[in-house]
Amino acid sequence: MAEGFARRYGSDVMEPASAGLAPASVVQPLTKKVMSAKNIHIDAQYPKNLETIDIRSFDLIVNMSGATLPTTRLPIETREWRVEDPIGQSEEIYCSIRDQIENDVMRLILELRKEARHSSGNGSLRPGFNRARARN
Repeated sequence: MAEGFARRYGSDVMEPASAGLAPASVVQPLTKKVMSAKNIHIDAQYPKNLETIDIRSFDLIVNMSGATLPTTRLPIETREWRVEDPIGQSEEIYCSIRDQIENDVMRLILELRKEARHSSGNGSLRPGFNRARARN
């Protein structure tokens, strides 16, 4: 979900990617449904393992898993977002979690836009979103 929101709303300040420590085999149909309700289609997204992504290319990692990441030795800023796992929950819970993730992603985008205005660089950040398993 976070990658979907970040791609839709923040492509001017970030190049998002998402991966998990133990990704699911598919993006859950209910995840696709609740994202479609926000007019964000994530059909092209698929669960990825954190080990398959070159995390050294990231400027920021957002950990949504609650687990300790194996990346702590890298000089990459890591932020912890406490997000409940919606898998196995009702559609109402999915929507609530989706809305929380949307708010968190939007706050990050606004922060990055503010920083980009005050910097001389191109303002583009490469964040990664991590989940204990894929909850795209």
